[in-house]
Amino acid sequence: MSTEDRPSAPRSLAEALRGRDDVSLGALLRSRPDLITPVPTDLTQLATRAGTRASVVRALERLDRFTLQTAQALAVAADPATYDELLGLMAGDDADPAVAQALPHAVGVLREQALVWGGDDRLRLVRTARELLAPSPQHPSPTGLGPTVQEATAGMSPGRIQEIVTAAGLPSTHDSVSAVTSLTGLFTDRRRMAALLAEAPADSLEVLERLVWGPPYGQVTADPAPRLRWLLDRGLLLPTAPGTVVLPREVALHLRRGLAHRTPEPVPPAVEAAAVHRPQVVDSTAAGQAYTALATVEELLKDWDEGGPAVLRAGGLSVRDLKRTAVALDVPEPVAAFWVELAYAAGLIASDGEADERYAATPAYDEWLELPAAERWSRLVTAWLPATRTAGLVGGRDAKDRTLSALGPGLDRSAAPEVRHRVLALLAGLPEGAAPAAESVLARLRWERPLRGAQREDDLRGRLAEWALSEAELLGVTGRGALSAHGRALLGAPAAPAKSPEAEPSGPGDKLPVHHRPTHVPTLSATEQAVASAAAARLLMPLLPEPLDHVLLQADLTAVAPGPLRRPLADMLGVLADVESKGGATVYRFTPGSVRRALDAGRSASDLHAFLAAHSRTPVPQPLTYLIDDVARRHGHLRVGAASAYVRCDDDAVLNEILADKRAGALGLRRLAPTVLAAQTDPAGLLEGLRAMGFAPAAESAEGDVMITRAHAHRTPPRTAPEPVPEGPPVPDDTLLAAALRAVRAGDLASTTPRKPGTAPEVNGELPRTGSAETLATMQAAVLTGEALWIGYVNAEGAASQRVIAPIRVEGGFVTAYDHTADEVRTYPLHRITGVAELADDAG
Repeated sequence: MSTEDRPSAPRSLAEALRGRDDVSLGALLRSRPDLITPVPTDLTQLATRAGTRASVVRALERLDRFTLQTAQALAVAADPATYDELLGLMAGDDADPAVAQALPHAVGVLREQALVWGGDDRLRLVRTARELLAPSPQHPSPTGLGPTVQEATAGMSPGRIQEIVTAAGLPSTHDSVSAVTSLTGLFTDRRRMAALLAEAPADSLEVLERLVWGPPYGQVTADPAPRLRWLLDRGLLLPTAPGTVVLPREVALHLRRGLAHRTPEPVPPAVEAAAVHRPQVVDSTAAGQAYTALATVEELLKDWDEGGPAVLRAGGLSVRDLKRTAVALDVPEPVAAFWVELAYAAGLIASDGEADERYAATPAYDEWLELPAAERWSRLVTAWLPATRTAGLVGGRDAKDRTLSALGPGLDRSAAPEVRHRVLALLAGLPEGAAPAAESVLARLRWERPLRGAQREDDLRGRLAEWALSEAELLGVTGRGALSAHGRALLGAPAAPAKSPEAEPSGPGDKLPVHHRPTHVPTLSATEQAVASAAAARLLMPLLPEPLDHVLLQADLTAVAPGPLRRPLADMLGVLADVESKGGATVYRFTPGSVRRALDAGRSASDLHAFLAAHSRTPVPQPLTYLIDDVARRHGHLRVGAASAYVRCDDDAVLNEILADKRAGALGLRRLAPTVLAAQTDPAGLLEGLRAMGFAPAAESAEGDVMITRAHAHRTPPRTAPEPVPEGPPVPDDTLLAAALRAVRAGDLASTTPRKPGTAPEVNGELPRTGSAETLATMQAAVLTGEALWIGYVNAEGAASQRVIAPIRVEGGFVTAYDHTADEVRTYPLHRITGVAELADDAG
């Protein structure tokens, strides 16, 4: 019995899908979630959707290089092709054992994703995929192969074809079809083809060598040279257009020794370790980076505490504001853009929504500050992992040649989370302490997703990987380039292999080379990610430095903090002194301005002396005591209020000194009384002007009291963090998948159940149509006989479906029946049933 006559041989993709079990169909819908949006009515519609151009392109983009090479080989093979033919195209005459070992897995992936169907004796590539991958003059194939002899001679005159057949040493035929078949047979016969090429001039063979690996097209003149004429006469080169010739596919395959690809790549490139460090060094380095990340985000938010930069009209930060932020954080602008975007992704900053819109901290920032350091780090990296906003794009140009700004639109790249997870997963596959060579990581990613990078002018996926490596280092997920223990826990990854990952099998079951077994860390659900983040925080906690409650005061008006300070001490010291340098130890410098800032915040000189004595491990230096007393003695000696503004002082000599100073000319001062001066400027400007002249005025309220100018925090209303932009439809969860499979199976049962002749529409998929009286009579008869019926039904939303039911009761305009498609008893209004048909007697 031939293959076509076997009951098990599918005649279409729909039949091939119909033969799958639920596990196999579920794997298809998980790997291609666009097929389930919306849920197809039956397997025929599922097969049709799986063959649409958009869906096939999306599926091809997610194939690894070897699986894609396999699909490309099928596109240049006969349709259908046998597995042995495909193996010959992939492994060549030398039968590369690595290719032979990896090919079953590649074919299995193509079958699972419904890009290939049929048994090993009749492999068929989905038609749309063949159209996309087969070579054509407009779209050359990556195989470098040209058209077949049959395709290249399609427009050739019968006489010219007979001339070629005769010149090639073949007997002439009576028609062009048999002539082309004879020529194809010659070119695919290795022995006869070798004999023909043995007669070729050496310079003719050089021409073939230049075309054999592609592109297969060349240019000729109206009077070809003898070396070209010899090839043209025997059909080894065939004309495709005036002045253009092509190397037929069969000739190229002979010259290639059967290979469809010059370099099949069955094994992914290994991720090589550029350096190996002790795991303890990696973890401690990563912990130090994690603490620096927390300090940087705190410094950024502290800088924006009273209201940050203005929001551009188009959204985002201006270039000037980003530069100012970079200077304040003492980092390059791209790194500043990363910290700003990270705080935004974590929901710590947002726009305030006011008329004069500015960026500011959110209420979530205050909650975040109260968390332990390890949990604060966990919140940041948990926001970073799934974020689609890509800080590395800041400063670039969008499709309309507009500059991409930090916190602005156009920064979402839906592939970023997948690349980020994959990069960290590759690091997790290395032994502990091993830092990978960046180029080997990029080479591995290019092998895993070759089509995506090849179809774009710039390799976005490669740039995303480079940014992921640098950002992981900034966050302390990695240390010295190697994945840390808390970074591994964050991914939910198993313990690192003790040996090189190439030495031990890392995947279950199959017989693939170790390199070919993917090491993807599965994407975690929200609950699983929360558990993994908590585990990472627990591992990081003992590695972070303990906050200190003291500083070391120096005689040069500086204070050294030998480590992180507890929050009340750090906040107070940040008001009383200016940060001079950062690093392992932070150096603060006391100045008249910084001391006055503390006095303006409501502290007295005695408070400052007591504070320093309580928190210094060294005696308070005398110069610092003098500085505080001197600034405090003059602080508030002058009073500024609103008149436009005024200055009052009990010592009229001080006011005389002010009036005599040339720098006071811009303030518009005049004496109102021996102890009062009036000014034309506002109180704030008057305060700044007098301070610039070396005085230490204090602001005064309308009641005459000194105003305490504490910095007040500006917060936005409650804001939610930006949602990541998904890359296509989300992968269905188990509940949705089970419901979808049940619905598809039910619809397929209804559409394929045999009907009695003459009772069903002749067009497959069309709903039955009967009058209301006939529908009622058929239903009532089926209640008595217990037979099943095929009905068409339109629900309240207007969606039509086919169903197989066994009526139980008909009354009150409703039919109660056991619905075989839904596997439950349901009630249907008779007026929504379009028609009814009886099933064949042998219907299952």
